[in-house]
Amino acid sequence: MKRVMIIALLVCFCTACASTQANQEQGEAALTISDFAGREVGFNEVPGNIATVSYGDLEILSALGANVVGRPTADGAIKSEWKDIPEIGTVHEINHEMLASVKSDVVLANADFNQKDEQMLESLGTEVVYTNADSIEDIKKQIALLGEMLDKKEQAEELTNTIDTKLAEIDSDKYKNKKVVIIYGTPGTYMVALPNSLSGDILEKAGAHNIAADFPSLEEFPQYAQLNAEEIVNANPDIVMLITHGKSEEVQQGFEREMERNAAWSSINAVKEDRVFVLPNDLFGTNPGTRITESIDLMQDYLEGEKPD
Repeated sequence: MKRVMIIALLVCFCTACASTQANQEQGEAALTISDFAGREVGFNEVPGNIATVSYGDLEILSALGANVVGRPTADGAIKSEWKDIPEIGTVHEINHEMLASVKSDVVLANADFNQKDEQMLESLGTEVVYTNADSIEDIKKQIALLGEMLDKKEQAEELTNTIDTKLAEIDSDKYKNKKVVIIYGTPGTYMVALPNSLSGDILEKAGAHNIAADFPSLEEFPQYAQLNAEEIVNANPDIVMLITHGKSEEVQQGFEREMERNAAWSSINAVKEDRVFVLPNDLFGTNPGTRITESIDLMQDYLEGEKPD
């Protein structure tokens, strides 16, 4: 009887091995994830070397203990632990030569901007996973996705629980009467953040009233509306928030000149009460990843009318 059982076990073991080998030969993945572009991406094993063009992804990868071999090109100071990681460009311009040199198993790219680069990226011998974040919920989904890809589901769940706890602490009724406008500026261009933008979602979760909620969205950038000074002045916001992108000082100075040229700006409560705030771009203008909890805290400080130290 024992001999029969042993033979049976050996047969099962060999069958399993043969099945695994057949799956590998047929290209079936041991792990399949669905990214933010709706693509199914398969891996035969947990990817060891990761590259990304997003600092939000980098924050999440670092929190999950991933081995990051390529990071976004910096336009300012970065964390000391990231300084030795090679730069591979940004979501707007990936450095394909540098990406090829870091030999990543997977590169995290942006679902809105980088799908046109998919064939080129895959030709470099790396899998591509698309991510994106236009809301706090998106960031939580990003964390869950990368946790699944790295086999770090429990750690990912802890990170999302921290975000949920932070959201639960907000007394949204406290700010429901605050009228706010968030202006997103790049050199020569100013737009107004809608509720379906990341900064607009943070504002909405805080419970304040976004005066641009009903503004028509731009076709090219549906998370934003065209800046209309007359509509903003008529709405008379209590707080004006400015997000600067690119050359921050130039953008801020340009907006200040715009306000000086149109004297009507001086009539709104936000200007009269000195509540025009410049938000840190790394926490509001781009995906902050796990630092979204800092964004939530800062938003509440601004809604209190305070300029953080």
